[in-house]
Amino acid sequence: MPAPKDRIYKRKDGRYEGRYTIQTPSGPKRKTVYGRKYKEVQRKLAEAMGDAARGLVFDAEKQTVSDYLNRWLSDSVRDTVRRSTFVRYESIVRHHINPTLGRLRLAKLTPQHVRALYRQKLDAGLSPRSVQYIHATLKKALRQAVLDSVIPRNVCDAVKPPQVHKNEVTPLTSQQVRALLTAAPGDRLEALFVVAVHTGLRQGELLGLKWRDLDMEGGKLTVQRSLAFDGALNPPKRQNSRRTVKLTRTATEALKSHRARQNKERLKVGGGWSDRDLVFPNRAGKPVDASNLYQRDWKNLLERAGLAGYGFTFHALRHTFATTLLRQNVNPKIVQHQLGHATISQTMDTYSHVMPDMGDVAAEALEAALS
Repeated sequence: MPAPKDRIYKRKDGRYEGRYTIQTPSGPKRKTVYGRKYKEVQRKLAEAMGDAARGLVFDAEKQTVSDYLNRWLSDSVRDTVRRSTFVRYESIVRHHINPTLGRLRLAKLTPQHVRALYRQKLDAGLSPRSVQYIHATLKKALRQAVLDSVIPRNVCDAVKPPQVHKNEVTPLTSQQVRALLTAAPGDRLEALFVVAVHTGLRQGELLGLKWRDLDMEGGKLTVQRSLAFDGALNPPKRQNSRRTVKLTRTATEALKSHRARQNKERLKVGGGWSDRDLVFPNRAGKPVDASNLYQRDWKNLLERAGLAGYGFTFHALRHTFATTLLRQNVNPKIVQHQLGHATISQTMDTYSHVMPDMGDVAAEALEAALS
C-alpha cells in the first residue's frame, strides 16, 4: 500500500514525519513515524498503514515495560497457571526485570537492552540457569504483547540466553551415606533422610507426603503431590511423577519409628498442632519451609557427619539413590520409574557418567555367557 505524499512532512530539524490514523477501542488515534530520508518514512508509513488495514495495530503508547509486565501478570498469568508458577514469574519481574528495564518505553525496548540486562545479572553473580529463567519470562510476556498487537515483534527472539553447562551429578559414596545416617538418629527428621536415600524422591515430593499415601504393610508409598517453594501442595506436573514406589525394610522401619515420635510431638503441642496429615511437617504440623530445612536441618546433619566441606545438597540423596541402583546393574527403565522421569533418555542423560562402569559389567556378562 503506497503512502500518500501529502501525509509526509519535513520537520524543522531536517527529519521527515509521516502521519496516519488508527481505530482503537477509545476512538480514532493519530500515529506518526519518523526518518531522516523521505523514502524511509514513505516505506515505514506504507507498512504501518498496511498493518492497520489488516487489523494489526501496534499501539504501545507511552506505557513502560514495567506497566506492561505488571498488567501481563495480572490479566494474562494470574489464575491461568499454578500459584507457584505465578509467584515465580512475579518474583522474576519484580526483582530482576523491572528494576533495570522497567522505566523504558515498551515500544523502545531493543535486543541490546535485553542483552545488557543478562550481562548485568551474570556479572552480579547470578547463575546462567537463573538468567535463562529471566529470559523465558520476558520472552513469554512479550510474545503475548505481539499476539495482542501491542508491539510488532518480540525483541527476545533476537537474543540468545547464556548457555548452561551441565554439571556431572555428585552422589555420596556408600561410606558417606553410612556416615550421614549414623549421624541422623535423634534428629526429628531422621526418617526424612533415610526415606530420601532409599526412594530417590524429590525434596518437594517427600515434604508433600501424607500418611494416607503410605502402605506400611505393603511396603510402598504413592506420590500424589509435591510441596512448592511457596508452601502450596500441588499435584505432580507430569503423569510420570505420579507413581508408586516400593519401600525398603530400612525405610519402612524408619517411617514406623517416625510416626510414633510424631504422635508424641503432636500430644505435646496439643491444640497448637495443625493436622494436615503430613508425614514430614514442621513442629506445628504445617508444611516445612524448604529454606529452613536446608539451612538448619540439612547443614547441621552434614556437619555432624563430617561431610560439611563436600558441598552436598539435599538433592544429592536422589542422585545417590539412582547411581547406586545403576551401578548394581538395575534396569534403567526401573530407575526411570522410581525417579519419576518423563523419559528414559532423561535418566540416561542425567546419569551418563555411570554408564562406563555398566559397560564393563555388560562385557564380562557377555564373555561369561558365550564361553
